[in-house]
Amino acid sequence: MAAASIWQAANATLRSCAAASSELPQRVKNLPEMYAEYVASNAQSVGQVESTLRSLTYLLPGARLNDSELPAESVHTFVQLLSIYHDHLLKKRAKEAASKSSSSESVKVRPSRHARYTMFWADSSTLYEKVATILKVVQYTELLCEMTARKRGGERSRWRVVVFLESFKALLRMILLRLTNSRPVVTPPLPLRDDFAPADQKGDLSTEVLSEDDLKLLDPIPFEPREAFSETGILTPPMSDSDKISIHHNPADPFLLPRTGFTMPSMPSPDYVSSYLFEHIITPDDIKPVKQLVHRLTSFQGQAAEVLYILRPLIYAILVQRLARQYGYEGSKWKRNWSPWLIGLTVEYFARQLAKHDLASRVPGARNGLSALERDEFTKRGWNIAWWGMRGAFYENVTKRAVMKVSGGLKGKPLLDLVGGVIEDYEHLWGNYWFSTSTM
Repeated sequence: MAAASIWQAANATLRSCAAASSELPQRVKNLPEMYAEYVASNAQSVGQVESTLRSLTYLLPGARLNDSELPAESVHTFVQLLSIYHDHLLKKRAKEAASKSSSSESVKVRPSRHARYTMFWADSSTLYEKVATILKVVQYTELLCEMTARKRGGERSRWRVVVFLESFKALLRMILLRLTNSRPVVTPPLPLRDDFAPADQKGDLSTEVLSEDDLKLLDPIPFEPREAFSETGILTPPMSDSDKISIHHNPADPFLLPRTGFTMPSMPSPDYVSSYLFEHIITPDDIKPVKQLVHRLTSFQGQAAEVLYILRPLIYAILVQRLARQYGYEGSKWKRNWSPWLIGLTVEYFARQLAKHDLASRVPGARNGLSALERDEFTKRGWNIAWWGMRGAFYENVTKRAVMKVSGGLKGKPLLDLVGGVIEDYEHLWGNYWFSTSTM
């Protein structure tokens, strides 16, 4: 009897294992779809997790924790690449929702100008989207590649990787310039996540100000004549002073109606209403055809300016590599040489001036002829010039002393000592790695 029960139990176990093994491939096959569904349903939470992981990697840049720069950068790179995959999933879900429904509940009513422009080219050209995605991947992995090359092959190998990556990025930007019919390459070349995230993450006025419970309170209340009029048909006496609505009541707080006992929902603040209305004001750029958001570079001067701007990091990298090879890659003498830094800054300044002259020749009034998207890109490029203070000879001869002085002054002080340590770690990155101060 005992043997029979053991045999039955063994058979049941074998059948359950066989069933589980047959279902396992199907479950594994469905994992990507389940993950995509989770990301699309929890876009805000996924974004918060990504931001938290990035912040943790920012606090572990380098040299103090037993050469932890490579592991920390590996984690940072993984998070960045994972965010690209999440963007792909959310874009796909947004397109599916837009095809199924034309209501404003599933898509953003008015995307930003940058999103309109980049989405247009991504939808118009599959090659544009692929090239822009590859460019984004290279930007997220370039510092890790540089660190790995330096660790395995030394300075010579590091500079080969730097020049190769700068050449590859310049090639990708040239392709984007060609695909957009000689229009300046915007940064970034793909839309941001905020422009295609699910609508329930956006903060729509109707979903943020009034909830379902609040809307139920606004249902019409049945009218009772006896409550409003006396038996003689004359209006009832006014409420007492204690029941009157206070003129000092804060509209942001819920209000209890004295007669009916119902609670009125809180009203949005004037600032919120104003910002909401300003976001929905139609401007000339909102009704322009997408191609007119960025003008074509029809003159030789304008095209030369954009090509120089694209090639400037490669020109600077080649000059520094040749100087480092001349001095033998060892020591810091070649780092303090001003020639590559001055030539690189001159190329960028010359490209900017060419772009200004081209604009002045095409449109009277210089920057007044630019669209809002072009002005934003022009301003962004102007601010990027400040990064030359963290590169090459200027950093070694000027900025580095100020950074070390600040970090030294914070040592030995509570809490501030931790900030000083982080500054020292970043100084290690700024002084030893090319892509730590790259803007393209």
